[in-house]
Amino acid sequence: MDQVATRAADTNAPGAGKSRPHWSGPTWPAIFVGGLALWVATVLVTFATQNSNLIPTIILLGSFLVPVTFVIYAFSHADPIITPQRIFGAFVVGGILGVLGASLLEAELLKTPSAFTYLSVGLIEEAVKLAALWLLAWRLPRYSARDGMVLGATVGLGFAAFESAGYAFNALFTSNGLSLLGVVETEVLRGILTPIGHGVWTAILGGAMFAAASGRWRLRATAALFGWYLVVALLHALWDASGAIAVWLTLLLTNTPMQWLIIEAGHAPTVTPVQVHIYTILNWVLLGLDGLLGVLIFIRRWRRATARTEPGTAAHQIDATEHGQRDIAIAPHPPANIAETSCIEAAERYTTWAADRDKISFKHDGGVSGVHEPPVTR
Repeated sequence: MDQVATRAADTNAPGAGKSRPHWSGPTWPAIFVGGLALWVATVLVTFATQNSNLIPTIILLGSFLVPVTFVIYAFSHADPIITPQRIFGAFVVGGILGVLGASLLEAELLKTPSAFTYLSVGLIEEAVKLAALWLLAWRLPRYSARDGMVLGATVGLGFAAFESAGYAFNALFTSNGLSLLGVVETEVLRGILTPIGHGVWTAILGGAMFAAASGRWRLRATAALFGWYLVVALLHALWDASGAIAVWLTLLLTNTPMQWLIIEAGHAPTVTPVQVHIYTILNWVLLGLDGLLGVLIFIRRWRRATARTEPGTAAHQIDATEHGQRDIAIAPHPPANIAETSCIEAAERYTTWAADRDKISFKHDGGVSGVHEPPVTR
């Protein structure tokens, strides 16, 4: 068990509490640049040759490039307990479960757009993503808010990737035949908006879920988690309703009496080019404000989550694999105000602290932990 003792001492060293990047593959900038180059090359070749067999490649590359890039970036900020296998499972399994659950529950709600519809869609999609995250994180040995935000972002980005592939596939079919331009435009727009949408919303929920479980070592539903769920669902609903709100604002600002008469008769009025431009600007402004609010909430929650895992904590969990139990290694902190004391006193205090730290070791004999004095060297 000497190796365990060494690990216990190392966790109290300066910087031990920081996350350790454990992704051994290409960095996220290399993945993004390489994937973008492949996607652009595929688009150009498809336009030049009109080979429809390449369209699935365009859809897959364009839909998964940005989500995968952000997952790799988030993974580098997680603790080692978040393994590549867990990240892969959260992205694929969580994303697919989220899409399937949302499709089943929304089948009857998407027929007539309304305020109730937008709110219901937000509540449903965030609920199914939260349920998928809960299922994937059920047997984790420990929980921290930072890991919850990383896993939550992964589930949300997986959901966004599969959803974007569906939108791109639908954009392919038009009344005038196949539209490759529609696929490219859809994927570019979704790629820009994905990071500030599903990824941020589910990351906030994941952080709240793991924060509630961090003190009791098990997942549980709390009032705080339910409150953040409502906040995220509202952000989602406002995001989906931005187009309808932009239409209403455009008509409010630029309507004509004839257009109102046509609307009251139950028909869609003919819009002017100016109204089209105003609608586009208002829609992007509303999306930007909603996304900015979500990002600000995410940044605040991330800072709080990382502040709780900074180095210098007094207790660190160590898995006792031989007996299937957890031991807590508690080591004293070095004096915080050494600079304010004399050189001799500071040296004495630091020597005492280092000696106490080196005493920590773990010995399992029938499940009992012991502390032994290290050999004295002169």
